[in-house]
Amino acid sequence: MGLEEQLPGGFVLSTVESLAGYFRKGSLWPATFGLACCAIEMMATTAGRYDLARFGMEAFRASPRQADLMIVAGRVSQKMAPVLRQIYDQMAEPKWVLAMGVCASSGGMFNNYAIVQGVDHVVPVDIYLPGCPPRPEMLLNAILELHDQIQQMPLGVHRDEAIRAAEAAALSAPATIEMKGLLR
Repeated sequence: MGLEEQLPGGFVLSTVESLAGYFRKGSLWPATFGLACCAIEMMATTAGRYDLARFGMEAFRASPRQADLMIVAGRVSQKMAPVLRQIYDQMAEPKWVLAMGVCASSGGMFNNYAIVQGVDHVVPVDIYLPGCPPRPEMLLNAILELHDQIQQMPLGVHRDEAIRAAEAAALSAPATIEMKGLLR
């Protein structure tokens, strides 16, 4: 029970929300979840040339309990999907997911029974990053877009409602043409 639950909406709460959003966006700790070639580009983003540390993300966490951002880099197999969901469930709230690469976003060129056709069928995705593989500059841009989303997140009793609504909207994505059987 924090201060934000005790106060009605207004000037004080909006100031607290903007301050909390500023601190949250500057202290993201990503979970290590590289699955394929996109993981090499994700690792390059942390190197000196692109320097992800200037955004407060220099430490990729090996434990999901210490992470609040999951960067799914690469294709997700059907066998890996339950593991992905378990790691997502173990992450601390609030948590965000970035689907890096066309394979994580839509299955990519692997349109078969073994690959999940988009990680959004397993976990709710906040940012989609296209490319095969996407360049480190593109990942930095996606992280900055995620920072903008985090800055605008509400606090208090409305935060839980906003998170539930966002997860429900992300997981209830309409079926694609391939899934409806219209395209063969």
